[in-house]
Amino acid sequence: MKGSRRGRFVAEWQRAHRYRPVTQTDVARAAEVSASTVSRVLAGVDAGIPHGTRDRVLRIAQEMGYRRNAIAVGLKRNATDTIGFVSDVIASTPHAGAMVQGSQDAAWERGKVLLLMNSGGDPEVEERAILTMLDRRVDGIIYATMYHQYRDVPELLDLVPTVLLDIRAPRGNHPSVTPDEFAGARQATSHLVGLGHQRIGFVTSSADIPAAHERIAGYRGALMDAGLEFDQTLVAADIDEFDGGVRAGGAIIDRCPDVTAMFCFNDRMAAGAIRAARVARRRVPDDLSVVGIDNQELVALMTDPPLSTFQLPHYKMGRWAVETLLDAPTVARRVEHRIPLEFVQRESTASLS
Repeated sequence: MKGSRRGRFVAEWQRAHRYRPVTQTDVARAAEVSASTVSRVLAGVDAGIPHGTRDRVLRIAQEMGYRRNAIAVGLKRNATDTIGFVSDVIASTPHAGAMVQGSQDAAWERGKVLLLMNSGGDPEVEERAILTMLDRRVDGIIYATMYHQYRDVPELLDLVPTVLLDIRAPRGNHPSVTPDEFAGARQATSHLVGLGHQRIGFVTSSADIPAAHERIAGYRGALMDAGLEFDQTLVAADIDEFDGGVRAGGAIIDRCPDVTAMFCFNDRMAAGAIRAARVARRRVPDDLSVVGIDNQELVALMTDPPLSTFQLPHYKMGRWAVETLLDAPTVARRVEHRIPLEFVQRESTASLS
């Protein structure tokens, strides 16, 4: 088949089959060579094939829009270059972007694709999601939760290399990564101590979750470091939302009029504490310094004044999870990795005057 006729053949094939993937057989027919020759050229194993034939096969494959079947190639080498990301309700939370982005960036840098499935917290949906991942022969799974949890994970995860993201499990050998809640709370309280505050309240969550337990331990640790006694009247717990912060912050101000600073469980509670201070005619930060944890910008930048807070390391956690999965996919080892929080200075804290 001469060059002009071959060009017309390729053009006619493209018009007739524009909705079907191009196969090696299609390329072989257009290039007038055997399918095995095309396979060897496209695989780079083309010793003994004339240069003219090799160049013609590569040119026609490009003109026809041939793309290798990544799934078939992956099955041959027992790797699909795909990582499953199974989460509860991460896709609808403020932290989703950072955790997913960190995981995706780390995967993409290593030539991997992230397959995201959200269970909505439904165990049956979660099981189907994991089985679907296994059916697709993913190279491993990142099992992620919306907030730091400590609980059992599905036994199906024992069938595939898995890293836990923002969750720790009492059983199994899966590596896990979470924020360093204790150190973050200790830093936040120490920041207030460093500004000269001694009567420091703690507005905390009433939920029975690791973050609540570890953050109050960090708060107490910072007080001990500074030689300050822990005073239970300076601690108030409520739901970890804005309204809870209003109530808990207001309760501390009412029973401890000498309070000069508050460390809050998260930014939403801190925003509520700032509202409670305003109701009590306390100026922030002149009369009351307030610091939070999260760095949820939609909250922290909207408070008056803007909130000083500690950034949860969700992006770094996502990266660590994927890098750990890829660096040692066949090694079952129990590692509980903690990543520190970073201080974001704004205008809600000041030295005690």
